[in-house]
Order: sequence, then structure tokens, then C-alpha cells
Amino acid sequence: MRQLIVRRLLQTLPMLFFVSVVCFTMIKLAPGDPVLSFVTPNMHADDIERIRHNLGLDKPAYIQYFIWLKEMAKGNFGYSLVNHQPVLGQILERLPATAGLMGSAIALAVLLAIPLGLIAGANRNRWADKLINFISYVGISIPLFWLAILLMYLFAIKLHLLPSMGMRTIGVESAADVLKHGILPCSVLAFGFLAGYVRYIRSGTIGQLKEEYVQIQYAFGSKKSTILFRHVMKHVLLPVITLLGMSMGDLVAGAIVTETVFSWPGIGSLGMTAVKGMDYPVIMGITLFSSLMLIFGNMVADILYSFVDPRIKLKG
Repeated sequence: MRQLIVRRLLQTLPMLFFVSVVCFTMIKLAPGDPVLSFVTPNMHADDIERIRHNLGLDKPAYIQYFIWLKEMAKGNFGYSLVNHQPVLGQILERLPATAGLMGSAIALAVLLAIPLGLIAGANRNRWADKLINFISYVGISIPLFWLAILLMYLFAIKLHLLPSMGMRTIGVESAADVLKHGILPCSVLAFGFLAGYVRYIRSGTIGQLKEEYVQIQYAFGSKKSTILFRHVMKHVLLPVITLLGMSMGDLVAGAIVTETVFSWPGIGSLGMTAVKGMDYPVIMGITLFSSLMLIFGNMVADILYSFVDPRIKLKG
């Protein structure tokens, strides 16, 4: 176990370096100039160049990258080009909102996907399987921003049951108010996750029902529900653990489109604002932070494999 953790931590550094190079290159190749955010119609060209020099954007791209990399090695994520606030501080300030929203959505999706996937796999090609498959196909195919707008129009504008945007009502400081604001964005994200999870669990269930141990349980007179939820479920959890590990990056990066539609004050909306303003340090900080969480999530998933299925040994 210790060797696995040490080996994964050593692999993290080159992976983060590669991600940073790709992200920085794509940012530099993108059209736009962050200096334009500070330019006024009557500003002199010398003043524009002075702003560019103060921001460090007059240096060659590779020099800018190595300066950023040097500061990152010290744990300094840099400062925003737009508001001049520390990047790490902005990320940590918005992290609870995104982690709470995404964590709730993933947990809700898993709790619903496990029984639905097991039922669909156990009733292959029957009406229950076709109904659950139809819901999964809709979840995979439908754009989440369109679903978000549809639910907002129905529950917020027409029925006036739920708030349409924001995380809190102005002047109200209560957990119930935050939960009420989170129902719509959480439902949209959970529906998106649910579709993929159900497909994986259904496929695993169909494969496990053909195994010999299932036939033995039937021979001993075990009920179908007991076989599904006590024996088969343990084996189909492996792909779910993989998906959960891959979702760790979403806890940081968030759902950019969904957070923007609902004006949720998370990292996703911060990233959207940074992209619009060509705020390089913020974009790089969010990308690196989410990549680190993704790598950490995959490492945790590998460790959890041995607890879910003791046959898997964590050796080199």
C-alpha cells in the first residue's frame, strides 16, 4: 500500500508538468489579449505598453511560463490579471460552493444509479430495462444547459416553487435557504452523472449474472433481490469507484455551464469569467488544481479496489 502511494505521488509531478505545458500553450494560442481589459478609447500606446510590461506580458511565452512555473514550485499560484487578487485565495474561497454542489450531485447520482442499474441488468430487455435505458439515453443526449433552463422556467418562473439563481437570498443566512437554492443545479448535474453510472452498472450486472456463483446462489434457494444487492452489487461497484475517482476533478473544476446558468458562485463560474477576460493565472490555477484532485481521486480509487474486491492486490 505504501509503495503504491509513493509511486503515484512520484508520477504526479511529470503529469502536472505536462498538463501545465499543454494548458499554457493552448492559452497562448487562443485569440484575445488581457491587456485590452485595461485599455480606454483615449489611452496612449505608451501607456498600453506600460500596462503590458507591468503584467509581464511583454516577455516571450516560454519566459512567462518558466516564471510562472518557478512561482508554482514555491506554492504561489500568482495574482489575477483582472482584479489583482491571489489566485489560490479565489479558488479556496469558491471551493466550498462547488464542492458542496458537485458532491451532492454525485452522491445523489450514485444512490439512484446503483438500484436502477441492478434492476435494469436483472430485467434485461423487459419493460423496466427499457424504461431505465430510455432515461439513461435521454440523460446522455440532452444538453445540461438546456435542461437547466427548462427546469428554471418550470419551477422558478411558472410555478414559483424554487429560486432560479444564486446561492443565497439577500439578507437570509440559513442552511435551508442554501439547500433550496441548490435543488435545481444539483438535480441537473445529478441527472447528467446518473445516465453514465446506470449504463456501467447495468453492463456489469448483466455480466455478473452469468457467473457461476450466481447460479450456485439460485441453487441454494436465495432470492433474486438478495443475490442482486448482497452478491452482485459488490462486483459491479468497481467501475463505479473508477467513475467516482475521475469525478474528483469535477469537485474543483465544477460544472462551468451549470454554475453559469444558475449564477452559482463556484469555481466553474470563476473559470468562465477568467476565460472571458483572458485571465491566464486564474485559468492555469483552476486547471492545475482540478488536475491534482483528479490524480488524487484515481489514487484513492486504486486503494479502494482492494477493499471492495480482496482478489485485487496492490502490488507493483
